[in-house]
Amino acid sequence: MRNMLIDAQTSHLIGGINKHKMNIEVYMNNTIGIGEHSDIMETIELELEKLSNYHDKLEMLVKYFPKTEEEKSYDEKRTDNS
Repeated sequence: MRNMLIDAQTSHLIGGINKHKMNIEVYMNNTIGIGEHSDIMETIELELEKLSNYHDKLEMLVKYFPKTEEEKSYDEKRTDNS
């Protein structure tokens, strides 16, 4: 279960990183179509902050919560106790 939680959190964080990277790419390559953002540089900086937040969390997850050897399934545990 621990490894599944780590995998789920990792996927979530990578998704957040990719989302904000794509937003930055859109702002850099398609500034004409972004009417509600009058200050593109400020908007990109805000996206970089969000990206950094996800990146930092991913680094902490990898550093302090390494995956362990795959846990035994319930059936294997039950068989071992017999």
